[in-house]
Amino acid sequence: MTIEKIKEFLKKNSFSMSISFIIPVLIMIVAYYTVGVYPGSKASIMASDSFSQYSNFHASFKNVLDGKQSIFYTWSGSLGLNYWALSAYYLNGIFTPLVAFFNNNNMPDTLYYLTLLKFGASGLSFWIFSHNTYKLNRWLISGLSVSYALMSYAVAYSEVIMWLDTFVYLPLIILGIHRLMDKRKPVLLFVSYLMLFVSNFYMAFMVGVFSFMYFFARTFTNWQRYKKSIGLYLFTSFLAGGASMIVILPTIIDLMTNGESLSQISKFWTVDTGIWDLIAKNMVGVYDTSKYKSMPFIYIGLLPLIFCIYYFVTKKFPLKNKLIYGSLFAVMIASIYIDPLNLFWHGMHAPYMFLFRFSFILSFLIILLAGYSLEAFSKEDINDLINVILTLAGIFLAFVLLSSKKRYGLITTESLIITIILLGIYLSVGLIYVHKPQWKKFVYIGLLLIMIGETGFNAQQMISGISRDWGYSYAQYYQDQSEDIEKLVAQTENNDSFFRMENLTSASANDSFRYGYHGVSMFSSIRNRHSSQYMNALGYRSLGTNLLIDYKNNTLLADTLVGMKYNLSSNKGFNKFGYEAVGKSGDYTLYENQYALPLGIMTDDRIYEKDAVKNQTELFNYLSETEGELFSFGDAPIIDSQNVIITESENVIELGEEEIAHSRTIKLLVTVPAKSQGYVSIVPTDLGKFGRTTVTAEINGEAVSNRISDTGQYYDLGYHEKTTAVELELTFTGGMQTIGVYRPDAVFLNTEKFAEDVEKMQEKGVDFDVQGRKARATVESKEEQVLLTTIPYEKGWSAYIDGEKVEIEPFKEAFLTVTMPAGTHELEFVYLPQGFKVGAILFVCCILIFSVYLFWRRRHEKQQAIAGNQGEVEE
Repeated sequence: MTIEKIKEFLKKNSFSMSISFIIPVLIMIVAYYTVGVYPGSKASIMASDSFSQYSNFHASFKNVLDGKQSIFYTWSGSLGLNYWALSAYYLNGIFTPLVAFFNNNNMPDTLYYLTLLKFGASGLSFWIFSHNTYKLNRWLISGLSVSYALMSYAVAYSEVIMWLDTFVYLPLIILGIHRLMDKRKPVLLFVSYLMLFVSNFYMAFMVGVFSFMYFFARTFTNWQRYKKSIGLYLFTSFLAGGASMIVILPTIIDLMTNGESLSQISKFWTVDTGIWDLIAKNMVGVYDTSKYKSMPFIYIGLLPLIFCIYYFVTKKFPLKNKLIYGSLFAVMIASIYIDPLNLFWHGMHAPYMFLFRFSFILSFLIILLAGYSLEAFSKEDINDLINVILTLAGIFLAFVLLSSKKRYGLITTESLIITIILLGIYLSVGLIYVHKPQWKKFVYIGLLLIMIGETGFNAQQMISGISRDWGYSYAQYYQDQSEDIEKLVAQTENNDSFFRMENLTSASANDSFRYGYHGVSMFSSIRNRHSSQYMNALGYRSLGTNLLIDYKNNTLLADTLVGMKYNLSSNKGFNKFGYEAVGKSGDYTLYENQYALPLGIMTDDRIYEKDAVKNQTELFNYLSETEGELFSFGDAPIIDSQNVIITESENVIELGEEEIAHSRTIKLLVTVPAKSQGYVSIVPTDLGKFGRTTVTAEINGEAVSNRISDTGQYYDLGYHEKTTAVELELTFTGGMQTIGVYRPDAVFLNTEKFAEDVEKMQEKGVDFDVQGRKARATVESKEEQVLLTTIPYEKGWSAYIDGEKVEIEPFKEAFLTVTMPAGTHELEFVYLPQGFKVGAILFVCCILIFSVYLFWRRRHEKQQAIAGNQGEVEE
């Protein structure tokens, strides 16, 4: 395209394109403002997992861009993690690199701007699709683009920021399919497929399956014409998929190793669905929940819905086409109600909230067919349009009258009235279009304004629903004390060897990603399950799916074993043996642990034995080569209680509510022996049943709260030089009316023996210099020994001794170990995600093959054109 043509195109279409981008952005700005979210506001855009995950992970990507972390590996969470796979799910969107222009402390506002940008880009993307697909008035194209960008699914799930990129690529992929089929031009499809596959593998799976179905559906509408494009489509798709293997292959391998098991198909019908769900969710402004028992979000505007139905009513489209596209609708609707199909769209893994994650495909199908119907509509079709609108109004009224109030009582009278009024308005506009042809221009502008108003109201209702459902977290919870924490983290950076660090009063389990320190805690769908499982055995609770591993409520033994050299805390009651305050900023104090081990420690090969070192005490004794008990036990009697009915048996205490929905409080008295670190063990009898209960532990006026299922069992009573009586007040909030816990035990760590044992272990310690994805050490040993590290084991690690590659032996499938020969040797661990090399080769080869194909095709077409011109001259 020449510069003149580009100028002419922009002159003609720039305003319409701008509307398609700007209006969704402006509507979302207003919608967020109504719930108190705007740049610099108290409330932030962070709802649901956005606070703990997306904000911190985006901050970590900023660290990558600043050269503070490797793109392949991070030491920030769960001892160490495959960052390449983490990015494939959370961070590979095209707009993520824009975090480079923001400060991590302003991440709430950064996510706000990125979210707005993605909504605008979705509108612009659909404009490009519509402009090249339909012959429609430019105002109508803009109206459809706004409706697409602000469909209920996108707005209701807007807190899941990494999914929003999908709606930018989906129209371009379908347009790419059209260009390939109609013009045999595959470039747009190849590029848009590749960009989507790389940006988010999870949503790419759904779009990939749908686009494959759509291609063949469209092929069958004109088999003789389109069958020749099957080969080119498969060729382009496979090459795009092959090129995306640079991200997808390492991620798939990581998920196969560390991901959750597939959900078992145990029923035919999807639970918690109703026959009126699709009717209810096509009304304006209906938000139920994005948690459990939700209905699918499919609303994309009443005008698209009207003309989608019109597509199947009018005689202007062949019956064959109606059956073909109707079958796509049938498959998608069946996928909502039939559980095996539902699971298939979710990769055979039942979703954890945010149900029916494929339902945006229904919305897209609705607006896709609506565009064809609007293109074909003429004044002679007014009766069909009237019948469709009146039928829709009748269905909505029947729904309100006949549906179960138990399931659908959330549908407000306001939504029904506005829906009926809008149907009436669209009917009136249709009549004006037919009977006042001279007003056609104003009709299109009026339709655009009505669609903007409708989608604007719906978007505001979705955002208000999120606010009620999840709540938008205050920015201060993310930003408070960040400068103090950054200052203290920077103070630790002068260490020559690797160490770990944790914040006892962190804002979330992923704070280490944001600040860039080497942490233990993590909450993520991408994790190293094997290391997390063994960490659970060591006392860092990481249950079930291992989504969450939390540092809190552990012992000094665990701190030593993982090399926990520093603790941050704003709790004035911090009192841990061996920790000395070395820095202070604001409310936070930095404490240094003199009993932390380095990253590696020398031991022998008996550590591999099956029954060896099953818990932290056994591992501690084995590495220190000592015997004897480190812990002693005592009583923790209940001396007082409030609003609780206590039922005691030999080993179990049941805590029942005196008043429903009121907190239950018990007070324990523990006598801590001299020179001991004291703990109280609180363990529910059934974590699945009582784990959601929150416990607030208060000692000497300092309170710490956590959910039982999230943290370890040992509530710290502090270190005491002299025998001391300590009162511990435990307040149980939420959960069931009766909570069962095992009788609390008082646990005492003998700090004198602990210190002696750690000193023996430190003598065998091996310091590592860690830079990005590499860890180096100089190892001295008089005899052949095993070097045990607390680097989480993954097959992406390679080990080199004096430059020669050696075998890595996993310890408990959790940590890296190598056998070191006698003498002084240089050891290096290097990480590269398993499958990356193959993926990179496929990336280069597939792009090269596609480029060669394009070159050959253009040359072939040029030769054909020359031959054709010569033929004309000869004639």
